Amino acid sequence: MITSFDYTHIEEECINLISRAACKLPQDVVSALKNAQCQEKDHSLSREVINQILLNIRLASDLKRPICQDTGTPVFYVTHPLGLSQKKLREIICSAVEKATKKGFLRPNAVHPLSGSNSGNNLGFHFPVIYFSEDPGQRLWIRLMLKGGGSENASCQFSLPNADISAGRDLEGVRKVVLTALNNIQGKGCAPGILGICVGGDRQTGMKVAKEQLFRKLDDVNPNPQLSDMETRILRDSRKLAIGPMGLGGQTALLGVKMCAIHRLPASFFVSISYMCWAARRSELYFDAKNGKADEQDD
Repeated sequence: MITSFDYTHIEEECINLISRAACKLPQDVVSALKNAQCQEKDHSLSREVINQILLNIRLASDLKRPICQDTGTPVFYVTHPLGLSQKKLREIICSAVEKATKKGFLRPNAVHPLSGSNSGNNLGFHFPVIYFSEDPGQRLWIRLMLKGGGSENASCQFSLPNADISAGRDLEGVRKVVLTALNNIQGKGCAPGILGICVGGDRQTGMKVAKEQLFRKLDDVNPNPQLSDMETRILRDSRKLAIGPMGLGGQTALLGVKMCAIHRLPASFFVSISYMCWAARRSELYFDAKNGKADEQDD
């Protein structure tokens, strides 16, 4: 248990965390886009779309400007040692979000659903989104995802069985609903995208865990052999839909598929799909609880 901790530099590092996420894509995402460009050799329009995406990525990084005009909902996953104050951490993160907004790394996005008024500083009720969890270790781990509105609109959830597409309560049924969702999305949500998928759970937990899968690097391997195989199958099958970048045709509707499975009630079998656009903006930061030093871990 941590009895004393220096919070002094966390806000500054969180501002840096936000600027990195907003302006620079992780290298695994950039590499996946370059590979996709090579695969689209038979589709000149698709190749040009990806070329423009890569140009946009380079300019954003060089100029330190947001990759997309929709800088998204800031979603933080914070894992902290026992003894740290979640109230204090929330205050620090919210202050960092407000200052990052003033600096132009985030667009003011927090809009009240009834009045339509914009808070102007990206702060509001449950905005930004912050999930806390405790860890017995000695480090503070802050992960940030900037989730764009278009990609969030493309996210969805299914309940199995689904008679309309003959999808049962098994992994084959999961594959069917995921491909159905992708076919319905087409180019919406700024394809090529990434799918975070959670099998099981309740509706709320399923979507939260599905979104968390988007922190996984695109070149990692799922430790569960069944899920690893299904990730590969869905990615392969997605090419047959000929959706392509921005829905303009081609093979690359997806850059990656990341799945997990969590326990469910016998009465429910949910498949939660969190769609992320090609601008998969994520970044993370570690603090050593003993010395308060920060360590960036984005690549």
